[in-house]
Amino acid sequence: MSVSTEISLPEVLKKHFGFTSFKGNQEYIIRNVMAGNDTFVLMPTGGGKSLCYQLPALILEGTAIIISPLIALMKNQVDSMRSFSEDDGVAHFLNSSLNKASITKVKNDILGGRTKLLYIAPESLTKEDNIQFLKQVKISFYAIDEAHCISEWGHDFRPEYRRIRPIINDIGSAPTIALTATATPKVQHDIQKNLGMLEANVFKSSFRRSNLYYEVRPKKNVTKEIIKYIKNNHGKSGIIYCLSRKKVEELAETLKVNGIKALPYHAGLDSTTRSTNQDKFLLEEVDVIVATIAFGMGIDKPDVRFVIHYDIPKSLEGYYQETGRAGRDGGEGKCIAFYSYKDIQKLEKFMQGKPIAEQEIGKQLLLETVAYAESSVCRPKQLLNYFGEEMKGSCENCDNCLHPKTNFEGQDYVVKVLQTILAVKEKFKADHIASILSGIKSSAIKSYNHHLLDVFGSGNEKDEKFWNMVIRQALIARLIQKDIENYGLLKIDPKGLDYLQHPFSISLAEDNDYTDTDEEEENLAGPERPGTVDEELFNILKNLRKKIAKQFNLPPFVIFQDPSLEDMAIQYPITLEELQNITGVGAGKAKRYGKEFMELIKSYVEEKEIIRPQDMVVKSVINKSGLKVYIIQSIDRKLDLEDIASAKNLDMSNLLDEIEAIVNSGTRLNLDYYINNILDKDHQQEIFNYFREEAETESLEAALKELGEDNYTEEEIRLMRIKFFSEMGN
Repeated sequence: MSVSTEISLPEVLKKHFGFTSFKGNQEYIIRNVMAGNDTFVLMPTGGGKSLCYQLPALILEGTAIIISPLIALMKNQVDSMRSFSEDDGVAHFLNSSLNKASITKVKNDILGGRTKLLYIAPESLTKEDNIQFLKQVKISFYAIDEAHCISEWGHDFRPEYRRIRPIINDIGSAPTIALTATATPKVQHDIQKNLGMLEANVFKSSFRRSNLYYEVRPKKNVTKEIIKYIKNNHGKSGIIYCLSRKKVEELAETLKVNGIKALPYHAGLDSTTRSTNQDKFLLEEVDVIVATIAFGMGIDKPDVRFVIHYDIPKSLEGYYQETGRAGRDGGEGKCIAFYSYKDIQKLEKFMQGKPIAEQEIGKQLLLETVAYAESSVCRPKQLLNYFGEEMKGSCENCDNCLHPKTNFEGQDYVVKVLQTILAVKEKFKADHIASILSGIKSSAIKSYNHHLLDVFGSGNEKDEKFWNMVIRQALIARLIQKDIENYGLLKIDPKGLDYLQHPFSISLAEDNDYTDTDEEEENLAGPERPGTVDEELFNILKNLRKKIAKQFNLPPFVIFQDPSLEDMAIQYPITLEELQNITGVGAGKAKRYGKEFMELIKSYVEEKEIIRPQDMVVKSVINKSGLKVYIIQSIDRKLDLEDIASAKNLDMSNLLDEIEAIVNSGTRLNLDYYINNILDKDHQQEIFNYFREEAETESLEAALKELGEDNYTEEEIRLMRIKFFSEMGN
């Protein structure tokens, strides 16, 4: 595979995908794959994971086998790859959706050397016919997408994924690349161990999203607090998550009675109601959706301004995903969770009756959630630590940073914790260590004779909760770590051993006490939208957008997205040329919808006697406009969307947000080259006809329900919706 040193990857990238530069670690990952090395990639959604195996697959001799869990996801990827090639045979998928003739066509293309990427589900990979066929194929490498499905500690565990390695061995060895968007160190280790790639080169990208504000509040008068928050953020879109369907229904009804436009959304509703409710949310006919934690909405609305958890979720992974639905356009995103330990006890009860191993895993994940909720440490720092990422400094954009607890000297406490962990030979979990220090003679302590240790009761002036807090902050300081093999067992980090030899001053903060709920939080959700936006004009523009949307029978954000209106409320464009320079507004959209907006802004500027600061363009606006041009040019060159996203450090969802903004602003984009690679013509027509003839709103969720979540992915429908708006609206 010396080919990797003989070619210019940037040139190949430009040739195949039209990108001029790689994003993040992409080039290093690709070179590693092409050098024949096993590779593990941890990259948040939209970071450009797909390119990491797509580009080397096109370059290397043979066919790359891409193992993927979802049929719809495969179709999406295949259509995408075909859009970059003159030969549809460049990419295929093998799964249960194909008929005999299609399977024969796929196999002929592969054996004929036309196919560079073959997408296959693990279930299909296990079929003897497919195994025997693949033994005849020259395989360049194996790529396991959504690799977190391998681990029982992952949020989407699939047993069939654990059979991949033996089957690969049976077919024939080749380098392996495993990719996932959400994996804690434990999950990562599980993946690598199961795939026999513990020596793989590992590439990680950051989980940090600086525009999200995190806050945890005590669970008291929750409904009243939520109503107060929403009314103080009038007109903003939000999602509220509840533990049960009953609570979803109750809360949605209560919000409506109190004058808030809200609707419920859960698996117990019929598909038509769910679709209608989501459509109304996307069309801005309602501001708030109340949903169950158990039922993922897969919402793609870019301007969700707040995500509230009425009940705390069962894992930090789930919490991170759900809060990630806020502020996908890079704007304001407030993430507020109401916490009570009673919620944790409810979730523990739900686990009863499940296998013991599953209960143990569930309990450990819940303990991580408790630690996050109760700790007074910077919240993004805790979340990043959970995913194995170290964050320097504090975010200054969460409740713990904006309202810090009084710190105290923690050196002696940390030393005691480290000494106790060593005294029990690093074989016990946090609760056990806390019990030893506080002198609790529990049955577990006695059974190990730990009440006879010198360290037993050495910290009995403090309770178990205090010692657990010290342990958590020592974990974040990387003085101790949780054992990868036996998750939860505390081990001393080399940094901790050094600390024992040379202790130094360390500042600790008491945990939040959610039993005292008398204090009212005046600053409900951190900083507001930047002051450069003219709020009055922004609201007037939103009303105009809604009026025009009704005239055209289109969702408001198909006309212009919020970032475009915000940009207008900063720059006050009154000519066509100025409007075209607004973020998310192209020439076509400016001409189609811009006249009324320009007239309104001009009238507003004259009435308010505003001096437009055209010579003081906000820097971020320039970047946004540049991004718009780059995306349009890249699509004109038929670049892979994953490559466009990775080149600009966007995830796919954010890229689609930008593309929607461009299309909504009147620029007509032709994504057929990409869509044709992931959807056949019949399926494209089905989705297109749905939006043209059946859909009452642009709701993605409604489309998914109507067209079938098993038949299409959210991304496929979203792309077709963009195609529909581009062709019908522009």
